[in-house]
Amino acid sequence: MSVGLRVRSNMWLVGTGDFFHAFFSTISAQLEPDGWGTRFPALMNELYKGELSAEHAPAALAELDQVREELRQHPPSDVVWDVEDRDKQPPWGDDISDDITDLGNYFVTEDGKDLIEVAGEAIAYAGRAGANVRVQQL
Repeated sequence: MSVGLRVRSNMWLVGTGDFFHAFFSTISAQLEPDGWGTRFPALMNELYKGELSAEHAPAALAELDQVREELRQHPPSDVVWDVEDRDKQPPWGDDISDDITDLGNYFVTEDGKDLIEVAGEAIAYAGRAGANVRVQQL
């Protein structure tokens, strides 16, 4: 089952629930040595859990920029598919596009867009519109 980010009647496609979880698992495992949500609370404790308030959109955008910068320092092999089960691997294994050079551009949505950019668009729109971002199953 796929998930997307909804702000009012606008939807941004993400991908499967496992893919969505992998993105946040990678952030936590690689960038938050003190545990889930300790460095990026708006993303990890709000958006991942299902809803980011409009008032926290600016903080979430700043966190997302920092996440991208830091993920760029990690090779694709550092992906963490499931933070609770580190042995779990992506369904495609190591068979990834040559365009993927680091974890900063590893996560690509079902419709071929950069997940960090997609999340940034949804969050920025939420901030402008004064509406929450909701994770929705499709």
